[in-house]
Amino acid sequence: MIRVLIADDQAVVRSGFRSILEDEGDIVVVGDAADGDAAVRLAAALRPDVVLMDIRMPVLDGITATERLAGRGVDEPVDVLVVTTFDLDEYVFRALRAGARGFLLKDVDPEELVRAVRVVAAGDGLVAPAVTRRLIDEFTRHSIPALHPRETTMLTRREREVLLLVAEGLSNAEIAGRLWVEASTVKTHLGSVLLKLDLRDRVQAVVYAYEHGLVRPGGS
Repeated sequence: MIRVLIADDQAVVRSGFRSILEDEGDIVVVGDAADGDAAVRLAAALRPDVVLMDIRMPVLDGITATERLAGRGVDEPVDVLVVTTFDLDEYVFRALRAGARGFLLKDVDPEELVRAVRVVAAGDGLVAPAVTRRLIDEFTRHSIPALHPRETTMLTRREREVLLLVAEGLSNAEIAGRLWVEASTVKTHLGSVLLKLDLRDRVQAVVYAYEHGLVRPGGS
């Protein structure tokens, strides 16, 4: 069973997510929280597999709560899936940097919500292409891309290609089609990229690529 904790200050949202998730035979909602502080405390006590985390909450915001649950240096990190709206793009980027494994929009279809929970529970990151591009557009509009970091010189040509395509929001299957290789080969290359760059998942790979100027909106 996939154990889920829901953190949102709106009772109707918590109730709606609970109803959707508990209709699935492999998911159970172990608790819910109306603020970030309660989310952190409940996560420590209940040890869920996935925390659905809102951004704007009282007492403690979702970004800080995410950092306390999944940030660098946390001994036993919890997988956090941020749930937000388009008008909070800049907050979502900060949440990803804080350690979130991915994000969804609050008007997400029930099927997509369930799939996202399963993907994150399986240890992968979730980056929806359309949302990623809008998010990165907003971020880079106010940023000056850095020079390519030295670490990328450790990557092979194919690994670099995979990193750039991941940054565009493509899935492993889509990358495989673009490069004319098997999806398993893409998975192997991506695993090597994450290891060499000391990244946890594909979400961190997307953030890394844009933060270091390896990819810009509209092209590589």
